[in-house]
Amino acid sequence: MSRFLLSRIKPRQNPKPSWTSPPIFKNLVNVTLHILKTHDQWEDSLDAEFSDSEILVSDIAHFVLDRLHDVELGLKFFDWASNRPDCSTRFSNGFAYSSLLKLLGRSRVFPEIESVMGSMKMEQVKPTHEALSLLVREFADSGFVDKALELYSLVLKMYDCVPSVFACNSLLHELVKHRRVDVAQKVYDEMLKKGDGENIYGDNYSTCIIVRGLCKEGKVEEGRKLIEDRWGKGCIPNVVFYNTLIDGFCQKGDVDGANFLFKELKLKGFLPALKTYGTMINGFCKKGNFAEIDRLLMEMKERDLNVNVQIYNNIIDARCKHGCVVKAVETVKKMIDNGCEPDIVTYNTLMNRSCREGNVEEADKLFEQARKRGLMPTKYSYTLLLHVYCRDGEHARALDLLIEMTERGYTPDLVSYGALIHGLVFAEQVDMALTIREKMMERGVLPDAGIYNVLMNGLFKKGKFPAAKMLFAEMLDQNIPPDAFVYATLVDGFIRDGNLEDARQIFNLAIEKGIDPGIVGYNAMIKGFCRSGMMKDALLCMKKMRKEHHFPDEFTYSTIIDGYVKLQDLDSALKVFGLMVKQRCKPNVVTYTSLINGFCKKGLSARAVKTFNEMRSGGVEPNVVTYSILIGGFCKEGKLAEAASFFELMLMNKCIPNDVTFHYLVNGFTNIAPAAISKSSNESQEHERSMFLDFFGMMISDGWVRRTAAYNSILICLCRYGMLKTALQLRDRMLDKGFFLDSVSFASLLNGICLEGRSQEWKSVIPCNLNEQEFQSAIKYSLKMDQYLPQGRTSEATLILQSLVEGFNSYDQRVEDFKMSAS
Repeated sequence: MSRFLLSRIKPRQNPKPSWTSPPIFKNLVNVTLHILKTHDQWEDSLDAEFSDSEILVSDIAHFVLDRLHDVELGLKFFDWASNRPDCSTRFSNGFAYSSLLKLLGRSRVFPEIESVMGSMKMEQVKPTHEALSLLVREFADSGFVDKALELYSLVLKMYDCVPSVFACNSLLHELVKHRRVDVAQKVYDEMLKKGDGENIYGDNYSTCIIVRGLCKEGKVEEGRKLIEDRWGKGCIPNVVFYNTLIDGFCQKGDVDGANFLFKELKLKGFLPALKTYGTMINGFCKKGNFAEIDRLLMEMKERDLNVNVQIYNNIIDARCKHGCVVKAVETVKKMIDNGCEPDIVTYNTLMNRSCREGNVEEADKLFEQARKRGLMPTKYSYTLLLHVYCRDGEHARALDLLIEMTERGYTPDLVSYGALIHGLVFAEQVDMALTIREKMMERGVLPDAGIYNVLMNGLFKKGKFPAAKMLFAEMLDQNIPPDAFVYATLVDGFIRDGNLEDARQIFNLAIEKGIDPGIVGYNAMIKGFCRSGMMKDALLCMKKMRKEHHFPDEFTYSTIIDGYVKLQDLDSALKVFGLMVKQRCKPNVVTYTSLINGFCKKGLSARAVKTFNEMRSGGVEPNVVTYSILIGGFCKEGKLAEAASFFELMLMNKCIPNDVTFHYLVNGFTNIAPAAISKSSNESQEHERSMFLDFFGMMISDGWVRRTAAYNSILICLCRYGMLKTALQLRDRMLDKGFFLDSVSFASLLNGICLEGRSQEWKSVIPCNLNEQEFQSAIKYSLKMDQYLPQGRTSEATLILQSLVEGFNSYDQRVEDFKMSAS
């Protein structure tokens, strides 16, 4: 209400008439309402209507206001009525004011309510209990909890009782919603103590609200006790109470407690509702108890209760999180067959599972299926695919998806852009990621510390240190404060640049600013000290790390162990390893590989093998670096049999070798004295048969040079162990180095192609430029390879080679016949 109107309202006094008064009151109220709604000059019409009436306007004003819905018209009517001469001193009883407050409250014109309340206070007019109760309810339902509490206190003060039960329940609901359970309990206690003036205390709903609040606070037992205390005192427990308590136990993680109540509910004659089953199933989902979930689903089926999409979604999500097999197509079909239509949450959950498993094709199909079923993909749907496309290097598809997302009305947010940028950096496409950052800024989406961190990390790894530093400066210019991860990235970046002093300064600056570097930051600094051989500083940093309650992890210990190994201080490395085990920090592949490297450098191959065996028995699988170090160490010591054995073990365990592995083997078998090779062959015969040494020795006996024999032995082993792709890559590097595809190389690659079931396409994979003699040599080595097949088998590759030789013989016969006929 305007200040002008308020200033003209003057309270009058008159007792409130009731509807038990003569019927003429009702008639006059109806006439007044009709005039107000239909006459433009209603003031004149009402003056004429009341001029000859014995009933005063003040007698019916509150009845008229109670039935009006137009706030502006109500204010004008109140202003007109309060200024009539016959209304002198008749509004001070508060009925007309209270009816105006109720009109304003129902329409939620809160500023005007404040003004009217101020005028009433100034004029010492008391609002009715009914009006104040309505205001408490309206303010509470609109989320103005503090104002509702203020009015609640006013009712207590004025009437020595609480507002109506409906008003109190609205207030309780909002207080619990805003996590102010202690205040809600106080209101609830006052409701029970004072009532609302008509001996109506808190009802079932009041108690249920408080129980729900206590459950949200994790005080489920208190909620249960409250129900027991209130039993029969205006509170009759029903399935809603049980649902609230069961949900409370499940939220707390006490599924056994929830299940106990679930059984009690049925024993007391209550039938669990759909919500009850949904809550119990969700609780079992969090625990991964799928046997109980299946039992409840069967029980629901027996009661003809249809499982809704939310329950299905919870089950699917739980199965994904607990590592169960989830077949997307079958899951969707089962839902539809059971009369439950999947929603976008269903598809998003299944897409997330597919993306995590690297099954992008399935994720794409699910995305398209969701759209065909009329579902609108969410930002999360797009973000999932954006991230996985970038991870797999499909940047064009990712960008197309971003454009489609925009065209469909979605504004890519920080999360969407972040997924794209993160994926591009992961795929080492940092320049493209920087371009995307510029585009997002043009669209008004500012990068956060996380995106700057990812970009700087990518630039540092690419060696683009000036660009990374400029990006950091831009971040500061944008008033984006660096967090612990940004500082850790900067420390790591400066260390990569060989700038230990700047790294140390950044590290100390973070601590000075009150930012805890975290375990990532400390590990980065320790790595810098170890790279520079400053082992005392590294140990001091680890000590400080402990002091700040960060416990060194496997990366911390592995970095320090590797630092000592590089300084050839194996004793100190072993001491740190012992400390690591003592602290129950499980060594990883890097830890063991560093120790193996240390032993190999000192020529202690036996200790290296012992560590290798300990590593595997501890459940840690060696990687390509581990095997390569061992192979290199054996080659350096002239133990070629061991080198070949570990190479074949590596292939057997599906660990793909790299150029370093090949370099060690080729150089080892090329540069070693012939006597050592003979000795290695004899050692191999005494132990397990070595494919590598078998073919290497055969080729040396046939007069092949050792380097060629070494390369071909590697190719044969790769193909026999199903690593054709790696063999072809090595073949290409051999050609670059001036080697040519000889008969043994051809035979080994042909065997590899056939073992993959691609015998029909061998001509498109390897060229065939061999002469008849070379084909005979290829057959010889292919037959040798067949000896590693089950007894009596002839490989498909050998049959192809034999047919090629027969083709040569047939051609030669035709030439000879032609010559004879010509003569």
